[in-house]
Parts: sequence; C-alpha cells; structure tokens
Amino acid sequence: MYFVTVRQPGYVLFAMTPSELGAVALAEDQQTVRLLRRAALGEAWESFAEWKSSELTHSDFMAAMQNRDEPATPAELLDVLPAALRDQVRS
Repeated sequence: MYFVTVRQPGYVLFAMTPSELGAVALAEDQQTVRLLRRAALGEAWESFAEWKSSELTHSDFMAAMQNRDEPATPAELLDVLPAALRDQVRS
C-alpha cells in the first residue's frame, strides 16, 4: 500500500491511505503519532489512536504497511502495530 502525503495544520507529516479515508500523522511536537479516519471525502478527520513516536515511529508504521493492501476500514490500520501497543491504543 502507498500513502499520499499532504499538508495538514498541526502536523509535520500527514499521510493518507489511497482511499483518503485513513491517515497516519506525526504531530508538530514530533513526539506523537496518530491514526486518523473520516467517514467520507471532505469530512473532518478524527483521531482514533495515538502513541509516542519513541514506541513506534511513523516511518516504521508506514514501512510495515508497504506490502499490504489498503485495509477495508481505517480501524484495520491498527493490525500492523505490535500487540502490546495495539492493546494500549485501542479504545
């Protein structure tokens, strides 16, 4: 899967999935990685998972997705996280 990088206020990196319904982002503090989703194109982004970049960088997350197909839902992006981190960030 590939990501499309765009500018988004509040982030130094904001990379969307091909469908533009999911995204991984690195906050301006460069310490916080977030997964975001939206219900449809043009709607507002909602953060649904967050962790410290020291636990898993945005680059490592994106590399883990490189040989996968885009998930059917943005929530399935969590599947590539290490189990302990995945359990920690799930609400």
